[in-house]
Amino acid sequence: MGSSQTVTVKYVVRAGFEVEGVVEKSDVIGAVFGQTEGLFGSDLDLRELQKSGRIGRIEIELQSKQDKTTGTILIPTSLDRVSTAIIAASIESINRVGPCSARVTLEKIEDVRDSKRRVIIERAKEILHDWTMEVLPSTEEIFREVSETLRLARAEKYGPEELTVGPDIETAKEIIIVEGRADVINLLKHGIQNVIALEGAKVPETIIRLCREREATAFLDGDRGGDLILKELLQVTNVKYVTRAPPGKEVEELNAKEVATALQQRVSVEEIKAKRLRARRKILVPKQIVDAAKNLEGTLEAVLFNEKMEQIERLPVSALAERLQEVDGVDTVVFDGVITQRLVDIASEKDVKYIVAARISDVIKQPLRTRLLTFVDIIES
Repeated sequence: MGSSQTVTVKYVVRAGFEVEGVVEKSDVIGAVFGQTEGLFGSDLDLRELQKSGRIGRIEIELQSKQDKTTGTILIPTSLDRVSTAIIAASIESINRVGPCSARVTLEKIEDVRDSKRRVIIERAKEILHDWTMEVLPSTEEIFREVSETLRLARAEKYGPEELTVGPDIETAKEIIIVEGRADVINLLKHGIQNVIALEGAKVPETIIRLCREREATAFLDGDRGGDLILKELLQVTNVKYVTRAPPGKEVEELNAKEVATALQQRVSVEEIKAKRLRARRKILVPKQIVDAAKNLEGTLEAVLFNEKMEQIERLPVSALAERLQEVDGVDTVVFDGVITQRLVDIASEKDVKYIVAARISDVIKQPLRTRLLTFVDIIES
């Protein structure tokens, strides 16, 4: 099926296929259209996309040998990355071609523009070389102009504390706070110029003022020092967002991709404070209980502990109530299931101190001597 419109190709989906039998190109084309039709509605239907010029002509290359057909499917697309990825995944769902079993595997998605850019860059190198040769007497001037264009922004001093900053710190509506001068230099290298350094554990008055006047993001090292500085910033400034270098890394070490990822993943201070508040509300329990809760998730099993946090027994949840009536000296019960009233009554009679489970039934009467907790309520003491 062709399109009446010209496709401006951005990506080419390339998939290989194997068919248990001898088929022809028309069979493969039929499978491509037929087995992907209606999976994601008309917006991602291959026939509709071809009609609108967003999918180009689908090319099939194949060869048959010993009652087996192998080949390649090429689908040019002008869609965005998400839609192209969905199309590629849809093609992999094909499991029959004609009457034969088939398997389709994505080989790659080629960014045509990237290939085009590489060609352009190589050609630009040739043009620049020829141009330089033609105007050899003014080569020095050309180099001076190129150097000026490519020169990185330089760090500056700012405020009474003479803090290291990027050149945009005075005019930017948003600022990025880092720990030291080396961090500023690294971000400038990656094109980020609205950056300012703390340059010490104590937060300078200049940064306190800027956090009141601008939208500030703290970009800190992924170590203990970063933890301490974050605590100080949250106490004395109105910083709005926080992001961190990966654990064990410093901002000055990050490459461009790591810097971009960290800034994209920043979180609001409100979210951080809410998370800390939730953590403070957790109940401190011995490590054995936390480990048991982690190990039991998804097992439908239970563990009984004595007062010394020694494991007495591990058993299926289905046998828990009956077994609990028989065993003495149980201090804590941890199990992957729902705390019911019957279990609570038995535990109260046996003087069990804690019951820790995945969930608690909504109709439980809170016992006087037994504490009921869920897996999400506990944290290691």
